[in-house]
Amino acid sequence: MSPTPASKAQQFARQVDWNLFRIFYEIGRCGSISATARALNLQQPSVSAALKRLEERLETTLCLRKSRGIELTPAGQTLFTRCAALLEQVQAMPQDLARTLSALQGTLPICMLSQLISPRLDAALAAYHDRYPDVAIRIDVAPWRAVLEAVRRGDASLGVACDSAPSADLRYEVLMRETQQLYCGPAHPLYGQGPFSPNELATQAFIHTGEDEPAALEAFRQRFGLGQRRAGFAEDLHEVRWLIELGVGLGFLPTVVAGSRPDRDALWPLLAPDLLPSYDVFLITRQAAASDPLCERLLSAIRQDHRT
Repeated sequence: MSPTPASKAQQFARQVDWNLFRIFYEIGRCGSISATARALNLQQPSVSAALKRLEERLETTLCLRKSRGIELTPAGQTLFTRCAALLEQVQAMPQDLARTLSALQGTLPICMLSQLISPRLDAALAAYHDRYPDVAIRIDVAPWRAVLEAVRRGDASLGVACDSAPSADLRYEVLMRETQQLYCGPAHPLYGQGPFSPNELATQAFIHTGEDEPAALEAFRQRFGLGQRRAGFAEDLHEVRWLIELGVGLGFLPTVVAGSRPDRDALWPLLAPDLLPSYDVFLITRQAAASDPLCERLLSAIRQDHRT
């Protein structure tokens, strides 16, 4: 069965070298092979070869050589008009894209861990707002498991959280590596002492973080029997830190969170640095979801900041 005109057109578009149209347009505009070669900074044989390839691909003669240059055939004149329109469209692409990007508006819902400190994310969000001022950025804070569910349900376009067992229905990109340290406050008897091995602290009273506790940290605690005596509990890391500083008990905090205030000496690290549990924090989106332009622009900004 012979191919239909539509299938032949599709095959032509896939196989043709689009650069040949640019060269042919210049041939028609300049009126000679030599002038085209100068305009495009090419050798004359290269221009002639490009013209021959295009004529063979179209199975028609586009130019007639005359003593003063070339003359377009009727088919060549038709193609020249098409190429001129194509060039206008290509030249307009940057402006059209810029208008589209600047016109982005709506709400970008992000669900993330509490007290997350990431210079990469900070820089990307600031740059994103500068470029797309009509996009409202909504931040919801939740425990990491709730972050995953918010992304799955579509309540959040982007999640920022850890995950002990990445799921096939979600897409993950590493944002940062977070490390946890065990701290006490100035009123605690262990303040200023150590470092300790984890099993030396098994009998101490602890402040727990509930559902916000990363799985890697939970496994670390259980391995060494830490946290069996509960002195306090809070879902938000701000309140966990507050209870630690008051001397209510020991507690784990991300090192970047513990060192994020000028009065960082209010917390005392108890474990040696080489023993600290750590885990990846991911940028999480739905695997099967249609591309969200608002979210994809932010992800692009984060990736760009990582490369620079």
